[in-house]
Order: sequence, then C-alpha cells, then structure tokens
Amino acid sequence: MNNTIRNFEQMENSRSFVHRSRIYLKETKYEFLKNLRLRMYTVSVITFPLMFYILFGLVLNSNQTIGRVRVPAYLLVTYATFGVIGASLFGTAAGLASDRGLGWLEVKRASPMPPFAYFAAKIAVSMLFSVTVVALLIILGFAFGGVRMPALNVAELLAILGLGSLPFSAMGLAIGYFSGPNSAPATINLIYLPLSFCSGLWVPFMFLPKFLRQIGLALPPYHLSELALGTVGAGVGSITRHWEVLVAFTLICLGIARIGFQRDQGKLYG
Repeated sequence: MNNTIRNFEQMENSRSFVHRSRIYLKETKYEFLKNLRLRMYTVSVITFPLMFYILFGLVLNSNQTIGRVRVPAYLLVTYATFGVIGASLFGTAAGLASDRGLGWLEVKRASPMPPFAYFAAKIAVSMLFSVTVVALLIILGFAFGGVRMPALNVAELLAILGLGSLPFSAMGLAIGYFSGPNSAPATINLIYLPLSFCSGLWVPFMFLPKFLRQIGLALPPYHLSELALGTVGAGVGSITRHWEVLVAFTLICLGIARIGFQRDQGKLYG
C-alpha cells in the first residue's frame, strides 16, 4: 500500500514538472514573438550595435590596432557587450513597466500560471536576443573585418555575454518596477547610454579621460566587457574580480526588484 501511494506521488510530481515546463516554454515562446513583432525593440537592440560596428569597426578604423589587437576584433567585443546590455534592459524593464501600466501583470497573477514563469520568460528572451546580437556581430567581423578566432574562443565569447545578460536583466526588472510605461524607455536610456560610454564600450577604455576611467572601474559594463575582451587577448584585471562584481550587482538589482514586487503586491491586496 505504501509503495502504491509513493508511486502515485512520484507520477503526480513528474506530471506536475512536465506541466510546469510546458507553461514556462509557452510563456517564453509568446514573449519572444511579442518582442520580435515590436519593431522599436528589434531595431534598437539589434540594428544599433551592428550599425555602430560597421561604421567604427569596419569602415573607419579597420586597419588600426589597439595594443596587440586589431580594431575590428576589439570593437566587435565592446559593441557586442553594448548590444547585450541594451537587449537585456529593454527586454525586461520596458516590457515589465508596460505590463504593469496596462494591468496585464495583475491578470497574470490571477491566473494559475507559476508566478516566476513571467519573469523567467523575459530573462530567457533577453538572453536569446543578446546571443543573437553577438552572433550577428561575429559574422560581420569574420566576413568583412578579417577577424579570426578559434572556435573555442567564439563559444567562450557567446557564453560570457549570454551569461552577462543576467545582471542587466535583473537591473531591468528593478527599473521596470519603479518606472511607468511612458517613462521607462527614457529612464533606460538615461542609465544605459552613460554606463556604456563610461565603461569604454563606445570609445576604448584606455582612451577615455582619467576621471571617466576611475568612474568606469566601478561600473558593471566595464567588468563584463573586460571578461569578453579576454577572448581576443585584450582583457585586463582579475577574472574572479570581474565575476564577483557582476554577481554582487545582480543580487543588489534582484533585491530592489523584490522590493518593487512586494510593493505592487501590497497595492493589489492591501
């Protein structure tokens, strides 16, 4: 009898896991399709990094070097980092703020869907778009910039920047909970663009004024870009230190996002 009950419980748990997995996959699928159909999102997160790389990495400075690394390889990595941050912030912050403003988040909460599925889908789609941006830049660099990297380094670059989208997705959730649907895009740009510039994603870090370099050393995009630059032989500093900063930043942003989540829960059920 006990064995029968135990087997039944195992079957129910297995069925429940499969059912939850399907919900997560469906939520991710529809989140991806939604973002794909939003031209402002796809244009801003995919076209801008490609456009900047073509102009500054392939047209204007293709025969120059930064240290021992050719400009097309160096800027491929920094603009890929720039694209990853943009995809992560706009994919989470703008969508979350919009859903909160429209009341769609309340509908999601009232449904039997697992609460975390909504956030997991946004993070997964942000990672997917991030990897897409990096892959497209790699293709451009290989095809037109003469960039050459071993397959292992290419895989490492994709993995670093794919994981690197997580801290900025967490940051996007924090922004999305504390900004409105109309103010979210402006808020993102006010944070995203200065962070990118001061971290050396537009102009190589060593060419920035000294006071900006001192600021940049404390910024998460700088640490992510240095990890990524290591794949082309241009990264500096401790790898462990870079990851520690990114993990700490992620936890801080998730803590802020949780405060926003609890605040919204209080408004809904208070």
